[in-house]
Amino acid sequence: MSTTDPAPSAPATAPAAEGHRGWNILVWPALVFLTVLFLFPFLQTALRSVTEPGPENYAIFVDDPVYLRSLVQTFLTALVVTAAALLIAYPYAYLMYRSGPVAAGILTLLVILPFFTSLLVRTYAWTVWLQETGTVNSALMALGIIDAPLPLMRNMLGVTIGMTHSLLPFMVFPIYAAMRRVPPSLVPAARSLGATAAFTFRTVFLPLTAPGVVAGALIVFVMSLGYYITPALLGSPSNSMLSELIVNQVEQQVQFGVGSAIGIVLLALTLAFLFLGTRLVGFKDIVTGGR
Repeated sequence: MSTTDPAPSAPATAPAAEGHRGWNILVWPALVFLTVLFLFPFLQTALRSVTEPGPENYAIFVDDPVYLRSLVQTFLTALVVTAAALLIAYPYAYLMYRSGPVAAGILTLLVILPFFTSLLVRTYAWTVWLQETGTVNSALMALGIIDAPLPLMRNMLGVTIGMTHSLLPFMVFPIYAAMRRVPPSLVPAARSLGATAAFTFRTVFLPLTAPGVVAGALIVFVMSLGYYITPALLGSPSNSMLSELIVNQVEQQVQFGVGSAIGIVLLALTLAFLFLGTRLVGFKDIVTGGR
């Protein structure tokens, strides 16, 4: 009598596939949310940019040098803020990584503590510190370090300070998460082979945390491009960002088509930079921290 072995994969894969299809339903609320609150407004904005009154809305970047200068200023400010946040965040995240559980918890609390206060309140607090009669200038003049107040706000310096303070947590946590994924034995192993501390950090630790650096830099850079409150309060009309011009066109000039065109251009350039940035390190490596 001949016997036939049943295919072992058929009974096993069918329930797995059915369970996978069951979990897919959880994606639908997010898709509906994004469609209603992002896709429809985006399509409406794109339509307005070419119909109110027409496609000539996009010519404003050619006809008026103010808008082209503001576009350059927006991306320059975003780059400076990203660099400043990285210079502060990496040593801070490394300190969190090398600290014990209690100290790391305190350092983490200090990073997220500003989130308990409104962004508007935090920005107004910086005006108290940075204005000509503010805390910083008053202290420096009282110590005899300066004779006249320093221009710490109404310029790019004030905008950079305020935005860096607001966006710093978005740089710290991706870097810290990447550091936590570094195997603890790698650095001691490199040191045991004769490598110096600086060489080990540069060739072992830093490359392994690069995905966290890229992820944090992309988050901070993209968020900086659309900032409005901080540049409006700490900046000046001479270094206004595109977000301020959009508000001006919509609220004061009542030119919805022109404001929509500026927003579409900013979104397109943001997506282009985001696409190029994710190619520096593979998207999977950015998400998983290089695992």
